[in-house]
Amino acid sequence: MLSHDRVWAAIDALAERYSLSASGLARRAGLDSTAFNKSKRQSSDGRPRWPSTESLAKIMEATGATLDEFMGLIQDRQSPARPHGSGAAVPLVGFAQAGAGGYFDDAGFPVGQGWDLVELPAQSTDTAYALKVQGDSMLPLYRNGDVLIVEPGATVRRGDRVVVKTGSGEVMAKVLERQTTRTISLLSLNPDHPNRDLQMVEVEWVARIVWASQ
Repeated sequence: MLSHDRVWAAIDALAERYSLSASGLARRAGLDSTAFNKSKRQSSDGRPRWPSTESLAKIMEATGATLDEFMGLIQDRQSPARPHGSGAAVPLVGFAQAGAGGYFDDAGFPVGQGWDLVELPAQSTDTAYALKVQGDSMLPLYRNGDVLIVEPGATVRRGDRVVVKTGSGEVMAKVLERQTTRTISLLSLNPDHPNRDLQMVEVEWVARIVWASQ
C-alpha cells in the first residue's frame, strides 16, 4: 500500500543508495535543490504534500533506477545485492582500456590482470565492475572522470542505460531503444553524437549501468 511517509522514505533511500543527499538527488534530476526538503513534504496548512509523478520519473532517469527498484524501496523490501558501505571493492577500468581487449570474457565479465580496484559506492552484485568515463561523448549525463557501475548479468530492457562493446573494440554508453535476436538500436546520451543501429553479430556484449557517480 502506498503511503505518504513510505513514498518520501523511498526517495530518501534512493538518494542514499546512489550516494546522494536529497538535495543532490533533486539537482541531478534537474529539479530545484529544495524540492525534496523535509519542509516541502507538508503544505502550509499541514496537509501531506506528495511528490509529483514527473519528479519521480526524473529521479529514476537521473539515477538509472528501475520502477521495480523504486517500488521495492516504497515497500521496504531488502535487496539481495551487497549493502552500501560494505567496503567491498570492484574492478575499475577506463573505457579506452576496455576497448583494447584482454579485460573481459565474451559475456562482458571482467577477467585477467591490469584492473585497478574501487570501493563499491552503491548496491550491486558480486559480478559488478566499474568503468571510468573518458572524454565528453556521454555528456550531459556522464562527464569525464565519472564512474559507472556495470552489471553484465542484469536483464536489460528498453530505456535502460547500457554499456555496449563491439567486436571492433568500440565501447559506448547508450540508452537501449530496441533489441532483437539480430539487431540492437541505441540512443545517444549526447545529442552531438549519432544514435547507433548495430547487427548483433557486431556486438560482443551489452551490460546495464546500475549506478553512476555524481
